[in-house]
This record gives sequence, structure tokens and C-alpha cells, in this order.
Amino acid sequence: MNLIVFEDEHLLVANKPAGWSTHSPAPFAGEGLYEWLRNREPRWSRLAIIHRLDKETSGLIVFGKTAAANRSLTDQFEKRLVHKKYILLTDRPAPATPLRVKSALVRSGERYLSRPLHAGGGVAETSFQISNLKFEIPGTVRAVCAVEAEPLTGKTHQIRVHAADHHFPILGDTLYGGTAAGRVYLHAGGIRFIHPATGEPVAFTAPANFSGDPRQALRAALMDPSQTNACRLIHGAADGWAGLYIERLGDFLLAQSGAPLTAAQRECVGDCARRNSAQGVYHKILQRQVRAAPQWLSGRTAPAEILVRENGLQFALRLDEGYSAGLFLDQRDNRRRLLTRYIAPKLEMASAPKVLNAFAYTCGFSVAAAKAGARVTSLDLSKNYLEWGKRNFVLNQLDPAQHDFIFGDAFAWFRRLAKKKRIFDIIILDPPTFSRSREGGVFQVEKDYGALMTAALSLLEPGGLILASSNAAAFEPEKFLDAIGRSLAQSRRRVLARQYIPQPPDFPVHRDEPAYLKTVWLQIA
Repeated sequence: MNLIVFEDEHLLVANKPAGWSTHSPAPFAGEGLYEWLRNREPRWSRLAIIHRLDKETSGLIVFGKTAAANRSLTDQFEKRLVHKKYILLTDRPAPATPLRVKSALVRSGERYLSRPLHAGGGVAETSFQISNLKFEIPGTVRAVCAVEAEPLTGKTHQIRVHAADHHFPILGDTLYGGTAAGRVYLHAGGIRFIHPATGEPVAFTAPANFSGDPRQALRAALMDPSQTNACRLIHGAADGWAGLYIERLGDFLLAQSGAPLTAAQRECVGDCARRNSAQGVYHKILQRQVRAAPQWLSGRTAPAEILVRENGLQFALRLDEGYSAGLFLDQRDNRRRLLTRYIAPKLEMASAPKVLNAFAYTCGFSVAAAKAGARVTSLDLSKNYLEWGKRNFVLNQLDPAQHDFIFGDAFAWFRRLAKKKRIFDIIILDPPTFSRSREGGVFQVEKDYGALMTAALSLLEPGGLILASSNAAAFEPEKFLDAIGRSLAQSRRRVLARQYIPQPPDFPVHRDEPAYLKTVWLQIA
């Protein structure tokens, strides 16, 4: 993970990739960098936002870690004592001599407009000069020029507005008239300020990586390849490929789409394969009712079982399994939370909890919890998946005999466990959208999630945790949380702490493809 540039007990400096918001733009949107950090490590739980970078802008961003550091850094920004240097690319003629722009910025919808200075107007001031840096951008028609920009004030979009207002809009910044490109080519490459504790000047730099694929850069910032080699590389519309999804599964790539690949999609898949040194590439047509195995496209054929790493754990995957290969990658961060025993600020696990994984599938959650010292009961409607889960236990040096594996319907077993007075510290509820069993009949997540939650609450230790989750796109977050709230009210259980966590950053959301995954951690009295 190449995200952290510097950290001490007072501040953290990160190199934000393009395409990731500084903070979440809405309650149920994906996590921004700020939320992702705070919910990842206990030492980052008190991070504070001091300044922001646009979602489209990459580069250095500073967070405070203590109240004293926050005050000092905020004061320095307000007094313009923080010096920032940006680099931008443009394919239009840039000023040959240094340029200093001073104007008032006025908001107009999503954009800001540059206006002459006037009484009461906020002043925005930026200096520009040609850079001697050279960048080659694949796919650009015209030659690009690098320009250094130094914002002397801290107004939103000011570099973008001032560059466009002087006829050299940033490459990729279509909002301000720039030529369409793979990203907005603006990078915060340098920052200098006074250290809030030592009083000494400090400076940090991060060279711009404009030649790489921004989607790949985002994934590289998130994950240490020595610990994790399974993630989503392309997630539909948010990554510019509506209807196409590409996953790295260890040494192999799996592309998924609703129809045969187009020529352009094949080229995208091939590019991902080259960038990730994939040994073999497969494609699967997404048909939920049909368990069709993926088709081989190129490279070597996959063995019956392939091993992937996730947060240092190993999991066995099988590409011929139909709808899923054996691990839902969008739950990676929630499995990490079990593994590290840190959910979010003010939500930490006990040291040796009793865990019930109610829809265990291949026991990914169970393995993570057991590796952290939990005694785990894995419940699933499929004996085959439970056997697969035991294989995952063995791969991680865990003895399956020290844990329970139960085959059967969740509702029926909840009743049996309640009669036996089996109580759990953590319950994981991540059911399929639809299922059918002889004992329980038909389960539909939108209709039956509340009843499932009520049944689970009868097995939860006071002060225990529930991870409630659904990947049903049609089950809106408000309705999902409402179903949970009604169950809590009916059961007369009170929420002590709550943390809603959307899908991870390698599953980015888009207005044409909103977030489908909903997860909420609840500590319940």
C-alpha cells in the first residue's frame, strides 16, 4: 500500500489517488479517504480533515491526529502559511511567461465562475509557470504541456477555474472545457508548513504519475500485494466501462458482463491482464439463474483450485463454480475488521468472542474471525460450501475440529440454538438475495430481512455485535435500515453504537450504478 507518505503521533500525510473523494459525499455513498482511514486502524480513529482535494485530483493531503495539531494546521491554512505546489497538464497553449491570476469565484451549479474582484467576494489567487517536466499520455491527440500551479488562497476549484479562464484548461477537466481524457490531470505534488509540535518547517513531495492507469493507481494505493492479490480492477460505469467488471483472482483475471465481450471490452481486458501479469484470463456472462462456468480467453488454463491472498489470509477459489468463484471481494474490508478486531471508532471486538456466521458460504468471515481468536459456528444450507469452508480453515493453519459447522436452514437453526440457550458475541447476517429450503421455504431478502434480524437478536449477547448486510441492489439503504430498526424496536433492543459501511473503494459508485452493497455494524444492548 503506497498511500501513506508520512506519519507521526501528530499528523498523517497521504498521497491520494485520483478518483477517490477526500470524504464521503453522501451517507450511503462509498467511503472517502478520510472514512476509510478512520475505520481501518485504531491509531487513525481521531483523524481530522484539515484541507481537501477534489475527487479528480491526486496528491498530498494532510490530516491532523490530535486537537493541538488540528488547531495549528487549521491556523496555518487560514493565515496562508501553508505552501502548496501542483502540476497540471494541458493540451492547449499555456502562457510562456509566469502568470498570476486574482479574481472572485462565484458558484454556478457544479461549476465555479471567475469574476472581477468586488466587495464581499471571496478572493482566489493562483500563480502559474511552465514546467520543464515531460509526460507522455497514451491516447492524447495533441502534445501536452506541464504547468506548475501555486494556489496562494484555498478556494474550491480555483486552479481549474483560473487555468480555464486563461485558455489552458486542464486535460481531462471537461467541467471547465478541457479535452476528455482518462482522468483530470492535476496533482498536488508538494506541501510545506510548520510542524504543529516541533515548530520546525517540514516539506513533503510526491511525484505525479500521469502515465499510469488511474484505476490501477487507486487499487495500488489501497492494497499491499504481498498481503492481498484479489480485488476488482474494473467496476462498470464508475471506471468508464458500463456493464463490464474485471476481477483479479491471484494469478488469473475474471471478466464478467451481461453479453459477449465487444472488441473494445476485449482490449480493456487484455490491458488489465498485461498490467497485472495475469497468467490466464477468463470471461463469464452474468446470468443469475444459470450456473455457467466462465470461458477461457487467453493464457494458461486455471487449475481446479486457485489460491488467493486477502489481508494475509489464503482462500481457495474455483472458477468453474458458476455465479461466484468462492469469495465475495466486496466484503474484504469487513473480513479485515473481524481479523483485526477493530470495526470503527468506538466499535472494537472482544478478544475471544463466540461468533455465529449465519450464511457462511465458503466461510470467509469465519476464517477471519477464527484467525483473530474467535470460536466460530458456521451455518449454511450447502454441505459442499461448508466442506469448502473447512478447506479454507486448513489453508490458514486453523483446525476445523475446534469450530462448529452446521448444515441447514438459518431460521430453523436459530430456533434450535435459542432452545439450547446458545448465545453469541457476534452474529454475521449476510444472506443471499433469494433462497429456498425444505424447512424454511422461500427467503426473499427485501421481504424477510426484518424477520431474520428478529430471530438473530434472540441469540445475541447483551452488548454484542451484529454485522447486517445485503447486496440486493433493489433493497434501498433506507428500507434496509428501516427493516433493522423495526426488528430492534419489536425485540426491545437498543443500539449502543452503529457504523454504516458501504462497498469498498475498488467497487466505486456512479450515478448510473449506485451502491448496491449495504453493511452496518451494530452494538446492541
